[in-house]
Parts: sequence; structure tokens; C-alpha cells
Amino acid sequence: MKLARSQALELLDNMCEVIKHEDINELLTAADFRASKLGMFEFIDRVLQAKPNLVWTSMRRNLFQFAIEYSDNNCALHVAGMLSPLARLDNISGAALKMQRELQWFKEVENIVRPLLKESLNKEYKMPREMFSENHNQLVKEGERWMKETAFSCTVVGALIITIMFAATFIIPGGNNGETGFPIFLHKKLFMAFIVSDAISLFSSTTSVLMFLGILTSRYAVDDFLTSLPTKMIIGLSTVFISIATMMVAFSSALFIIIHEQSWIVIPMIFLASVPVTSFI
Repeated sequence: MKLARSQALELLDNMCEVIKHEDINELLTAADFRASKLGMFEFIDRVLQAKPNLVWTSMRRNLFQFAIEYSDNNCALHVAGMLSPLARLDNISGAALKMQRELQWFKEVENIVRPLLKESLNKEYKMPREMFSENHNQLVKEGERWMKETAFSCTVVGALIITIMFAATFIIPGGNNGETGFPIFLHKKLFMAFIVSDAISLFSSTTSVLMFLGILTSRYAVDDFLTSLPTKMIIGLSTVFISIATMMVAFSSALFIIIHEQSWIVIPMIFLASVPVTSFI
């Protein structure tokens, strides 16, 4: 048996050397498809090494896709609907982002297969979309829980920043002029830095809270994990980071305005104020 197999492989290698210089693509394509049905992968491997262009048929249909379709009646889209190996998903942090990656892969395969395959049934009479939903049901639940926990924590942080920054608008450093009512340090550059950073912090924290509220009230459909939920999460995290950074700028500006003559206190305090921001990066 081993002798016959080795002789067959030797014959196949000799044949591959010949077909490299022959224009018999149609004949070889038919042979490859026949081999894919029979599971003769060594034959396909050696022929494709000799003629790499045979991986595509004249209809631009991938040979490997053809082989997949003869495996449990699953088309390429059915296979894309299966859950990826854990080793691949472990490189992505957060269940929601893992779900996004799975959806992106499914959509990419969906874009290249024939439209008819989107409604095809496998031996279990399941369409690719149904198979995807069933295989990723647990990941959707984990993604929903991860999203809600993160959004809730960040909403609390954002609400606290809104409260602080809103109050700081009316309790300005140095106070107001008793006669005019305008801030005493109105024309100082540091005071303008305080006002601008306070406003940016207030607006960005408000935006973050709205984004996180949108996440908390989402319906968490499968397709929401593709764009809607990740986009809201990215915007929310970005704006809450901006609000924290500008809050530290406002604090440093106010501190410098009040005790600018005591530089030995101001400089270390400003340095310490930058630690929370830099530690997040």
C-alpha cells in the first residue's frame, strides 16, 4: 500500500513538471474539482504548486470555496458563520470587539460569495445568517454585559466631571470685581486657559455621558456590534479622556492663578496633576 502510494506521488510529481509548460488549464481545473469532491488534497496541493492560477475557475469561483461546499453541504458563508478559534479571539480585548471582528469577517466573506449562497441551506437546513447567530449567541451576551458594565462605570465618571466643571464655571479663581461683576483675572492668559479648558471638559464629558447612555439603552442586536456600539464606545471613551485631561488643565491653571508667587508649590502640583492623564495613555 505504501509502495503504491509513493509511486502514485512520484508519478504525480512528474506530471506536475510537465504541466508547468502546457496550456491545459480546463482539463486540470476539472481534475482539481473532481479531486476536491473526493478529498484528494495532495493532488490539489501539487497541481496548484505547478499551476497557481488554477485556484480560480473561469467564473472567478475559488477552488477552496468549491471544496467547502462539498463539506456537510456548508458553503463558504456557513463556514464564516462558525465561531473563530479561541486562540484567534484571545488577541482581541473585550467581548464586544471580538464580536465586531467576527461580524467583519462574515461580511467580507458575504461580499465575495455568490448572492445565491446567502440563502443556501446546509444539511441541518440552516442558512448562513442563522448559523452565525446560533454560533455567536454566547459571545453576543458576553459583549452586551461587557458593554453595559463599561458604559455604566464611565457614565458615573462623566456625570461627576459634569458636576465639577459646571460648578467651576461660577466659582472662578480670584472671584469677581465688586463694581463691574467681571472676573478679576479676566484679561490674564491663564484665566482664559482655565475658562477654555473648563468648557471643553464640560462639553466632552456631556458628550461621553450621552454616548454611554446610548449604549445602555441599545437593543443589542447582532448587527449593532459591527458599527453602532463600537463607534459609541470609542467616542465615549475618547471624550471622557479629553474631559479628564482638560479638567487637569483647568485645575492647573486655577492653581497657578491663585498661588503663582509660590512656585515651589505650584510646579509639583501641576506635575502631579499630569500623572492621571499620562498613566491612561
